Amino acid sequence: MSIDILSALIAFAFVSSITPGPNNLMLMSSGANFGFRRSIPHMLGIGIGFTLMIVLVGAGLMQVFDAFPVSYTLLKIFSVIYLVWLAWKIARAGVPGTGHAGASPMTFLQAAAFQWVNPKAWAMALTAISVYAPDRSMSAVVLVAMAFGAVNLPSVSTWTILGQQIRRVLTNPTRLTVFNVTMALLLLASLYPVLFS
Repeated sequence: MSIDILSALIAFAFVSSITPGPNNLMLMSSGANFGFRRSIPHMLGIGIGFTLMIVLVGAGLMQVFDAFPVSYTLLKIFSVIYLVWLAWKIARAGVPGTGHAGASPMTFLQAAAFQWVNPKAWAMALTAISVYAPDRSMSAVVLVAMAFGAVNLPSVSTWTILGQQIRRVLTNPTRLTVFNVTMALLLLASLYPVLFS
C-alpha cells in the first residue's frame, strides 16, 4: 500500500470513527452517567471489537452479503430493533452515581458484541475493505484493521470525555433527564441512513 493510500485510509478511519454514530453517542451518555473510568471497558470493547470485526469481514464475511443479499436486510432489521431498545434504556437512565434503575455502563463484551449490530460499524467495515483492501488479501485486511485500531480508541475517548465534562452540569435530575432523552433521540436519528438508504 502506497503512502498516499495509507494516508487516505488513516483519514477515512479517523473521520468515520470521530463523527457521531451509535458508539460515540452511547459513550457520551456513558461518560455523563458513569464517568470516564467506569466507561473504559465500553471504550475498549468498541476499539478491539471493531478491529476484530474488520478482520473477519475482510477474511470472508463480506462474501456472505455478496452471496445472500437478504442477510443484509435481516441484519438491518435486527440492528434497528436493538438500537431502539438501547435508546429506551438511555432515555430511562438515572442520576449519575445513584445506581438508579440498576443502571450500569456497557461491559467490554457487550460493547464488542454491539459492533455486530451497529449499522455504522458495518458500513465502515464494508466500505474500508471494499476501498482499501479490494483484493481482500490478509495483509491488506490486517493493515486496514490496524489503521482503525490506532485511531479508534482516541476517537471514542473524546466522546467519553465530552460526556464526563457535561456531567458537571447534569447534577439536576431534570437536566439529566433532558440530556438522556436527547441522547436517545440522537441515537434513533442515527438510524436515518439505515432506514432510508
